[in-house]
Amino acid sequence: MRKTLRMFLCAALTASMMATAPALVQAAEEKETTETTESNAVRQDLAGLKYDHSLELQYADQFSVDYYEDGYALITIAGDGQFLLVPEGKEAPEGLDSDIAVIKQPLDNIYLVATSAMDLFCALDGLDSISLSGTNADGWYIDEAKKALEDGSISFAGKYSAPDYELILSKNCDLAIESTMIYHKPEVKEKLEQFGIPVLVEHSSYESHPLGRTEWLKLYGVLLGKEELADKLFQEQVDKLKAIEDSESTGKTVAFFYINSVGAANVRKSGDYVSKMIELAGGKYIFSDLGAEDDNSLSTMNMQMEEFYAGAKDADYIIYNSTIDGELTDISQMLEKSSLLADFKAVKDGNVWCTNQNLFQETMELGTMIEDIHTMLTSDNPNLDTLTYMHKLK
Repeated sequence: MRKTLRMFLCAALTASMMATAPALVQAAEEKETTETTESNAVRQDLAGLKYDHSLELQYADQFSVDYYEDGYALITIAGDGQFLLVPEGKEAPEGLDSDIAVIKQPLDNIYLVATSAMDLFCALDGLDSISLSGTNADGWYIDEAKKALEDGSISFAGKYSAPDYELILSKNCDLAIESTMIYHKPEVKEKLEQFGIPVLVEHSSYESHPLGRTEWLKLYGVLLGKEELADKLFQEQVDKLKAIEDSESTGKTVAFFYINSVGAANVRKSGDYVSKMIELAGGKYIFSDLGAEDDNSLSTMNMQMEEFYAGAKDADYIIYNSTIDGELTDISQMLEKSSLLADFKAVKDGNVWCTNQNLFQETMELGTMIEDIHTMLTSDNPNLDTLTYMHKLK
């Protein structure tokens, strides 16, 4: 009797669950559809403009672009602000939120302060959209930018902290692209905005993935109306990464640093994009957890040489960062900065490389830089001494 009752109850419970399951699935699907509809409704609610689609991004997470009807696009910079890109011949819609700055196409007179963006504009053949620079000719390692400053097609309009407002206004500047350094001078940003100049703060340095920095190419492609070219050029860098990312890790350790003016070693934090490039290339950054508990946004930190010696002396490779104090040609120049480096394994083995000074301005080729590091780690060619962005110290 009890056995029969248990069988009956089990059968009833099973039937109940079978009947309920489709309802639960349907409810979940309806909830997802409702949430998606509500999300799209929020996007559609932009001063009457109808949402169309969003820009597809593979690595970047510091910006987004939502496209609306009639060629309008809403640009969002993470943690900073929003900009409505208005196509040529059209006006910003009435009722637009006052917090959304308006950028009008075509862009002919950009004040470019963020040096990391210049290479991306050059790749898009968009140099003619820049008429003002925050860096003078002698500060550029990108040939096209240097030449444009020298021949006057681009004018130096003062660095980020001291812009030449009179010149900027006389050029009818239609957009200022600043680096995050502008946050140290908020009054400058406010002044430019008071003059009616939208200020877009370039956040590519906050991207955790190296190709996230390069993917800002797509944002500038949107501004210039060259999305297809931007997609094509970016995919070329992605393909370079894909060609090596399935390779096995070499297990070889790499130190990346320079010696500053007070004799300390300036190193990258473990989560920095340079550290990530080393890992993607099949290497291992020598400082695996450096700065993990440091919540400031700086990607580098200084270490006293004794501490640096203890952590990096057994690194298989050294890459000396030439960006600040110039390129080195031989190991003796590096040893002049610190004699402690003579005891490093990489120095004794002759595995010391130096970056070219254009590396950090040429953000278009970070896939190529990853290739360089991979070649450095895997090549058995004893005569290999020059790569695209690095050269070996003799």
